Amino acid sequence: MSLACWAAGDIFIPVEIEEDDIYTGIYKVLQTIRPDWPAERINFKLFTDGITNKLIACHLNNEIGEGNDVMLVRIYGNKTDLLIDRTAEIRNITTLNVLGLAPKIYGVFKNGLVYEYYPGVTLNVNSVVDTKIATKVAQQMAKMHKVQLGREIKEEPMLWDKIEQFLCLIPESFTEKVKQIRFANSFGSVTRLRIEFERLKLRLINTESPIVFAHNDLLLGNVIYNESKGTVSFIDYEYAAYNYQAFDIANHFNEYVGLSIDDIDYNRYPSKEYQMFWIRTYLSDYLSRDPSETEVEKVFKEVQQMSLASHFMWGVWSLVQYELSEIDFDFGKYAEIRLKRYYEQKDKIFSEPK
Repeated sequence: MSLACWAAGDIFIPVEIEEDDIYTGIYKVLQTIRPDWPAERINFKLFTDGITNKLIACHLNNEIGEGNDVMLVRIYGNKTDLLIDRTAEIRNITTLNVLGLAPKIYGVFKNGLVYEYYPGVTLNVNSVVDTKIATKVAQQMAKMHKVQLGREIKEEPMLWDKIEQFLCLIPESFTEKVKQIRFANSFGSVTRLRIEFERLKLRLINTESPIVFAHNDLLLGNVIYNESKGTVSFIDYEYAAYNYQAFDIANHFNEYVGLSIDDIDYNRYPSKEYQMFWIRTYLSDYLSRDPSETEVEKVFKEVQQMSLASHFMWGVWSLVQYELSEIDFDFGKYAEIRLKRYYEQKDKIFSEPK
């Protein structure tokens, strides 16, 4: 990461945290951000050993809670800079923090950042459907969708360029023969995926869904619920950018089906009745008035179509990770799940009357 990647006011620490010795690196980072913290009193808690990042909480007290000084250290996954614009990520977090919509960044190091801890719990497949919590998620998304970036940032949907970027990163031939065989059996070829992408783009490019500043990766683990305050907060803005309103909503609904690769169950996908409630709640805040049933139905239909784009984008993303990532996660299986769902749903969704 170059110094150009950090925003004015952020502390840059010229440290790269090594994958096989993360705590030595974290100590070095904290020496700059919290020089008054005695090293022998610092406690660590691994929050996520995720499929792309590691997230570690650092604190002095025995317990992590409200009122304690807690630092979250996020270490980027190997080669994820090929997929994510880190300059834009830090700019977006800084912009949203001023508006109370994102955590404060305390410092940036070569392969990660340190930011504010939000007390609470991440959502799961049960809590996300709680109408009280869902209402707050919908309202928080509406607030984010009203954010305007500077005039130098074009209000264009990130979707098509991002999928194109991912497609370009899929190798014509995987380095491991067993992976290449599996890819060929499950997906055919990169050319076949490209043809399918062009078909999808042709169907969706003329959508009337508004362009908004979107999170684009609102999986359950990226929503923090603070029960005592009755609030929800969003985290991890790696893919935040202008995009279609309906994509952000659809992408969130697609995450209702499960948190882990072995727990995905499409019977959990929200019903039309639930989606209409959620969209109505969202539009009430986004439009600052009660929406008509026609307006709610219109967004619902756009969301169904954009759910296909969500499946396709993350399926292709997973194929890139299948080649590049060194993390112990079956990206091939995840790609199969998402793209299988895409192919299963596309004829049904596109055949429905407008």
